[in-house]
Amino acid sequence: MAVGYSLVFSVLNFSNFAHGAVITLGAYVAWAVMVNIFQLPFLPALLISMLGAGIIAFLVERIAYSSLRHRRAPSLYFMISAMGMAIALQNVLYATIGANLYALPPVFAQDSIQLGTAVISKMDLFAFGFSILAIALLTFILNFTRVGTAIRAASHDAEMVSVLGVNLDMLVAVLFLLAGALGGMAGVFMGVKYMVYPSMGWITNKAYIGAVIGGLGSLPGAIVGGILLGLVEALISVSTIGGVPLSTYRDVFSFGLLALLLIVRPTGLFGRHVEEKL
Repeated sequence: MAVGYSLVFSVLNFSNFAHGAVITLGAYVAWAVMVNIFQLPFLPALLISMLGAGIIAFLVERIAYSSLRHRRAPSLYFMISAMGMAIALQNVLYATIGANLYALPPVFAQDSIQLGTAVISKMDLFAFGFSILAIALLTFILNFTRVGTAIRAASHDAEMVSVLGVNLDMLVAVLFLLAGALGGMAGVFMGVKYMVYPSMGWITNKAYIGAVIGGLGSLPGAIVGGILLGLVEALISVSTIGGVPLSTYRDVFSFGLLALLLIVRPTGLFGRHVEEKL
């Protein structure tokens, strides 16, 4: 989720708050092809959901952001449009499918394995491994393909890339397809681990915190920030003070960590400060 946020921010310089709705719709695509319509196995359903979420993200960009880009609108307008799209898509789900909770079939017959005193979910291990593969593939695309080179160049100066002959509309389309596919993957893993429901995209608030901690626009930062946030929340969830569990204060610690980091290092751990040159 955090990588999807940072990928869009790196080029368009705004926070795509509709990312949560794309993740939710990716989970619903998985529910449709695994449970409601086709009863497909997990891996084909995962790939279809990633493709579906990528197409949805592309359509969101064309509907909500494309005209703003062409008019060179301020970043604030993009963020307002993103929030509007997120609310609209969520309400479309409520109006068409309803507020029911749907379960995706378990991937493993035995849900967890025990390593000493630690109990680790097989699904978490699988999600972690598959995420590493997906991010490795994204890294290859960004570093060893022409479109990846164009995306990296546009993250520094999108206008200059356009002047040099790159079709910026096509580049942004690829950008949203990649971010949407990563979001769809996250939505499927969330749906298997928890449930599928219209407001499940709220969890992207945590992904956004992870992206900000790592530094918005930095893909390695998004990965490190997400892992750090997950470790902090896990440790808080199992900690107590004076016999009082701290699990109910997990969100307080997460947002407190974000506030503290923004005070100490506003650009995040891996973000870069670039002065505008006239």
